[in-house]
Amino acid sequence: MVRYVYEFAEGGRDMADLLGGKGANLAEMTRMGLPVPPGFTVTTEACRAFLATGSEPDGLSREISDHLTALEQASGRRLGQPDDPLLLSVRSGARFSMPGMMETILDIGLNDDSVLGLAKASGNERFAWDAYRRLVQMFGSTVMGVDSALFENVMARLKEASGAGDDLGLDAADLAGLVEAYKDLIRQETGDYFPQSPAGQLRRAVLAVFESWNGERARLYRHREHIPDHLGTAVNVQTMVFGNRGPDSGSGVAFTRDPATGRPGLYGDYLSNAQGEDVVAGIRNTVPLTDLEHLDPPSYTQLRDHLRTLETHYRDLCDIEFTIERGTLWMLQTRVGKRTAEAAFAIAAELVDEGLITSDEALARVSGDGLARLMFPRFDTSAVGQALARGIPASPGAAVGAAVFDSAAAVRRAAAGEKVVLVRQETTPDDLPGMVAAQAVLTSRGGKTSHAAVVARGMGKVCVCGAEEMTVDTQGRRFTVGATTVEEGTVISVDGSEGAVYPGAAPLVDSAVMRYFESGGQGERSPGLVDAVARAMQQADGVRRLGVRANADTPEDAARARRFGAEGIGLCRTEHMFLGDRRQLVEAMILAGSDADRERALDALLPLQRQDFIGILEAMDGLPVTIRLLDPPLHEFLPDRTELAVRLAAAEAHGTPTSAHDAELLDAVNRMHEENPMLGLRGVRLGLVAPGLVAMQVRAIAEAVVERKRAGGDPRAEIMVPLIDTVEELRIVREEVEQVLAEVSKASGVPVECPVGTMIELPRAALTAGRIAEEAEFFSFGTNDLTQTTWGFSRDDVEAAFFSAYLDKGIFKVSPFETIDREGVGRLVQIAVAEGRAARPDLKIGVCGEHGGDPDSVHFFHGAGLDYVSCSPFRVPVARLEAGRAALPETETSDSR
Repeated sequence: MVRYVYEFAEGGRDMADLLGGKGANLAEMTRMGLPVPPGFTVTTEACRAFLATGSEPDGLSREISDHLTALEQASGRRLGQPDDPLLLSVRSGARFSMPGMMETILDIGLNDDSVLGLAKASGNERFAWDAYRRLVQMFGSTVMGVDSALFENVMARLKEASGAGDDLGLDAADLAGLVEAYKDLIRQETGDYFPQSPAGQLRRAVLAVFESWNGERARLYRHREHIPDHLGTAVNVQTMVFGNRGPDSGSGVAFTRDPATGRPGLYGDYLSNAQGEDVVAGIRNTVPLTDLEHLDPPSYTQLRDHLRTLETHYRDLCDIEFTIERGTLWMLQTRVGKRTAEAAFAIAAELVDEGLITSDEALARVSGDGLARLMFPRFDTSAVGQALARGIPASPGAAVGAAVFDSAAAVRRAAAGEKVVLVRQETTPDDLPGMVAAQAVLTSRGGKTSHAAVVARGMGKVCVCGAEEMTVDTQGRRFTVGATTVEEGTVISVDGSEGAVYPGAAPLVDSAVMRYFESGGQGERSPGLVDAVARAMQQADGVRRLGVRANADTPEDAARARRFGAEGIGLCRTEHMFLGDRRQLVEAMILAGSDADRERALDALLPLQRQDFIGILEAMDGLPVTIRLLDPPLHEFLPDRTELAVRLAAAEAHGTPTSAHDAELLDAVNRMHEENPMLGLRGVRLGLVAPGLVAMQVRAIAEAVVERKRAGGDPRAEIMVPLIDTVEELRIVREEVEQVLAEVSKASGVPVECPVGTMIELPRAALTAGRIAEEAEFFSFGTNDLTQTTWGFSRDDVEAAFFSAYLDKGIFKVSPFETIDREGVGRLVQIAVAEGRAARPDLKIGVCGEHGGDPDSVHFFHGAGLDYVSCSPFRVPVARLEAGRAALPETETSDSR
């Protein structure tokens, strides 16, 4: 028989797949002897069974009942008993943390009778009615489907009528009346009564948490964080402890280090006379956790010791939720805490220095995505002037956008291409779509552990919380700071590193990390973020097997790529060298009426190409430079067909002489017009039908090699033939290449040897790689075109047309142009690698599509046995880091999420 329920004492942190992250960590803390309110966990397996059938799994009710009985016996109280009731919390807990995305229900077991018993037993009537109103509100919205805003409206009217500034201003009579108003609201909205049966409350609450796994915000969060939909959530049923029993009680969230910067020390928020939901929701501004040392010294000392114990045990930053009930400290949750990219690098380096983790483990705990965020520009603080407002720097970075005041506006305006900043009093889980769409999140309430801060950090969004100077008017769609009013649509700048908000678009400067890479790794490495990044890069370079090259077409790009750590150029696109003034020479080549005219045009292009290659080979001296022969259709170098036709027709209509040159161009454009140029005359096909083009380019490469050798350099040019379909194409072009190389060697007296290979970018080439390898000394996968031809769509045409719908429907988890499609395109890569190396064991293989800089794709290419990846210069550091992480043992990276 399948078992669905485990007591906390029966589990451990290694059971997260079954018990969820929260349940596994509650079990771990229980085993460690920390003060955890007793309870039990309903497994993710039960959730999956419920979601699959729509009904409660057989035996689940009995198991819950048995564990509830044991809990009642241990506490000496029964659930909902009239005189001194046992009350329970019901919380979700998936395998991976999803803060605020699923449901929580507190105070299960209260009803019209037991609330009176709780008031008597606690000696605090207000506390009892406050707990009951929370239960009715949470149960009504989560289980019975009443819009949560309706409850908030009732509360707002009551506070206004009683003159209360917040919920603490309501007395017991107010709260008792609020409970009745909430119950009437439920009856009005659902036609049903709030349930008085404690056991019925518990059962329905557990199933409602299961159902919340497929709620809209949970699905959106999983999609963004790439969390699989099939995992399901566990449910943790736990004895209630109360932080809202007076000034000697409270709740808080603590971190063992600053999750924004990584600095050591206790960080977090505390709210006296409050439950945990109040802290996260930001409905009242918290105080810094350090204030607890003065408010309740014994609890502070215990908490500090528990935090130290947990960080040493987990060997990582820990995020803890706790409650103090009349001076007694309870630990409600722990997990490895979400952190910013800056904190991830800093903490990893510090834990190595403290001897808690190895350098390999530190490398596993940072990521290429995080590194890319650290390379983004920052505000030039010397030029921004006076801040409009200041708050808590909850998630670092610099963001500029138009202020918007609700999630729908953020989504709508971002979809239209506008950059926006979501401004709220505080965020709720329902704001997730707007947070995803926005460049930054700005709130007037809350701290570093508020919903806005936690979710923004997890997504890598800029966030400033608790900007108390701001008065946010969501109805009026504006905020005010003193005499200044900022209306919706006004551009503001949010500095998540300093906690500042500036009017207008503040100027940007390179980040310290970018300056370090621009210096070629020779810049200042004082203790702090840059040193932590440098150490991670050094470790990655020391363990990686995969080489990293750059896609670069100019000497300037090549030099920058080398500073960023590129080990050569994996793709030099020669078509980029034919633009600008040189288009006229290409026109002349296309319009040539004789071999002599064509040769004159090619002769004019030759020295220009040669000079291009000299500069690039010099910048990459001693490193390989893979030069791709001309690839795009020739008509791309000619004027627009319609524009030419209109110009000629207009001249004829006005009776003015038509241009013979324009007529000749139009004739050429019509002759070369293709309905689908991507699959037309391009790549190797162009070289085979355009006489002299291949020879000119190869001669320019060879003569550049000669000049660099004569200058004492070490040029290592490689010639890549694009868009091969069949080995015969490559054989013909290779013969021409070798003939030109031999001619240049003989004429110059300098030996010129350039490996000749091909770009694998068509499915047929991948499937016949064994034969192609007989003529190719290297392969380079052009994954952009390979993705287009495998899927059968043009990237430019389809991304805006239906990709968003495909992502929404789950057909794509991520765009196949961002991350390699492992099942389709990836399978072709694996086939080509295996068959190519079988035919030529020393075959060098790389990838030059932009997938070469995507972190997840880099791991795939490492596993597929490639020799190198190539990407844009700015992504070279990311690829280096991820290539190192890909080489780590699975045990190091398995928990890196």
